[in-house]
Amino acid sequence: MADKEILLGVNIDHCATVRQARYKDYETTFGGKVEPDPVAFAYKCECAGADSITVHQREDKRHIQEEDVRRLRDSVKIPLNLEMAATDAMLEFALFVKPHYACVVPENRQEVTTEGGLNVVENSESVAKVIKNLSEAGVVVSLFIDPEADQIKKAAEIGAPVIELHTGSYANAFYSDGRASEFERLKASALLGHELGLVINAGHGINYENILEMRTLPHLHELNIGHTIVSRSLFSGVREAVREMRRLANGG
Repeated sequence: MADKEILLGVNIDHCATVRQARYKDYETTFGGKVEPDPVAFAYKCECAGADSITVHQREDKRHIQEEDVRRLRDSVKIPLNLEMAATDAMLEFALFVKPHYACVVPENRQEVTTEGGLNVVENSESVAKVIKNLSEAGVVVSLFIDPEADQIKKAAEIGAPVIELHTGSYANAFYSDGRASEFERLKASALLGHELGLVINAGHGINYENILEMRTLPHLHELNIGHTIVSRSLFSGVREAVREMRRLANGG
């Protein structure tokens, strides 16, 4: 068992992906024949012990819609974490919704899901603006970044209180010879971030197998996991999928 409990944030984007596959052009995002409802999915995750709910309100609106975010903010009792691009439009929306947390991520219109971390070094001005405005509104901001020292140092320099280490390269290398080196990169980054006073979260590509090593990452505060939980839910149900992941995250 870990010395400190690792929190589990459940990303529900891919529940919305299923809905959009059938009802993208429908006049409403829930009710009647429209299914599945991401808010109902979030409620089941909450009942199963999730510590927060994560959604990515992409500018192309390919899965989560603005109405989903507003309904989640009004209904879930656990914290809502809004993943967002560092744009004026998304900043305005985030200030309107006021989620508990906001995670600044990069966006590439060609990607299926977020691939790679935010380049804080090259975009420090726009990212710093988001941090300042949301922090003043009481929203805790995190930056989704690759495990690279220059990115971590810049995140601390511009005032980010939290970083979420992008674990995608590690997940992709899990069954190859590169696994050990990728985990060492994450470990060194977690240690550096902690030394600089940052809260350490992590996510992307974490599943029911690699979490057993991922949970040993030093100073890990929270894991944000989505696709694998949604996938497991198809076979075992939402509650069992969330409970199992939370048990694994904490050595149960």
